[in-house]
Amino acid sequence: MNGIKIALRILHHGERNLIGELMSLSERHRTEHEIHHVATDVAAWSREHVQRLADAAAHYDLDLGGPPDDSSDGLLATLRKKASDVMGHRPEPGLLLLRDLREVHLAATHNSLHWEMLAQTAQASKDTRLLTLASSCHPQTLRQMRWTNTMIKNLSPQVFTSL
Repeated sequence: MNGIKIALRILHHGERNLIGELMSLSERHRTEHEIHHVATDVAAWSREHVQRLADAAAHYDLDLGGPPDDSSDGLLATLRKKASDVMGHRPEPGLLLLRDLREVHLAATHNSLHWEMLAQTAQASKDTRLLTLASSCHPQTLRQMRWTNTMIKNLSPQVFTSL
C-alpha cells in the first residue's frame, strides 16, 4: 500500500471517529443547548469529509465507504437521551462536559495533523485532486478545534471554581 492510500485510510478513520465523538458529545449533553446544536452541526462537516475521502480513495482503488448511519431511532438512542436528561441534573456534569470536549478536541487535532500531512504529500506529488480536498476540508477541521478550545476556555473556570 502506498503512502497516499495510508494517509487516506487514516484520515477516513479519524473523521469517522470524530463524527462519533461529536455525536456522543451532542447526545450526552443534550441539556446544554449550544453544545448539542453546534456539535451536531460541525459533525456534518466530518460526514462530508468522510464522503469526500471515500470518493477520492476510489481514484486510488481504495474502497473506504461513506459516513456512518446517523439514524437516531431505536432503543439505544432513547436510552442515551434519558441518560443525558439524568446527567443534566447531577452535580458534576461540568466535569463530564469538559472531558468530552477534550476528547473531541484531541480527535480534531489528530485529523488536522493528518490533513496537513496529506496536503504536503499532495503538493510534493503534484496531485491537485488531493490538494484541493485537503485545502477544502482542513479549514473546517481547524474550526472544529477552535470551537472546542473556546468552549474549554470558557467552561473550565466555571466548572473548577464551582467544585
